[in-house]
Amino acid sequence: MPGLTNSNGIKTKPVFFCALAAIALHILLLKDSILIGPGQNLSIINVASLMSLIIASLTTLAMLKMRVWFLLPVVYSFAAINLCAATLLPGAFITHLESHPQVLLHISLALFSYSTLMIATLYAIQLAWLDHKLKNKKSLAINPNIPPLMMVERQLFKIILVGNSLLTVTLITGFIFIQDMLAQGKLHKAVLSLMAWCVYSVLLWGHYQKGWRGRRVVWFSLVGAFLLTLAYFGSRFVKEIIIGA
Repeated sequence: MPGLTNSNGIKTKPVFFCALAAIALHILLLKDSILIGPGQNLSIINVASLMSLIIASLTTLAMLKMRVWFLLPVVYSFAAINLCAATLLPGAFITHLESHPQVLLHISLALFSYSTLMIATLYAIQLAWLDHKLKNKKSLAINPNIPPLMMVERQLFKIILVGNSLLTVTLITGFIFIQDMLAQGKLHKAVLSLMAWCVYSVLLWGHYQKGWRGRRVVWFSLVGAFLLTLAYFGSRFVKEIIIGA
């Protein structure tokens, strides 16, 4: 955090190795919460902590090639909060993925697609902040930690393209491997995920074909992330947190 205001830049190696240590400890703690005897405990809090672990891992690897310094405090803070919640507020939603490897593949794709698109959302927010600074003619201090606006935009669309591709495969595997994909109680997940896919697909088409940029890109990213969050966590939140409480 102090390094963000340091004009000398941030040293990558110390941050990277500290992050690796934190991620390793996160994995050890979360393993004990999910793997509890027969089956896996995929409660909403455990899934949220697992997603934050994936996001933290991806952004940690990204720091070796990209200037993601302004994203890291947010990513690591959410990972820490979710891990604390998974440790202190245990819940139960037992599944048996070992007997359904195709479902495990579908869930893994879903986790990675959501995590990738959430990173894209953070990029979109960073893009909006940089754009606001420039439009209001507020000088950005010469700081090697701040990436150029155009670089952030290029990286944003690369991440959205990867995330939307993963989401496409997730939807396909869902319809192939999950027989009751459109059953009552699961229909809203399929519909909301499909809506999010449409939002991201239109955004990619608009950018590459029509040159969309700026606020429109940010709003599309936020709407897509909101729809995916509702799809992944909406009903589970109501069942496990509100009704369960």
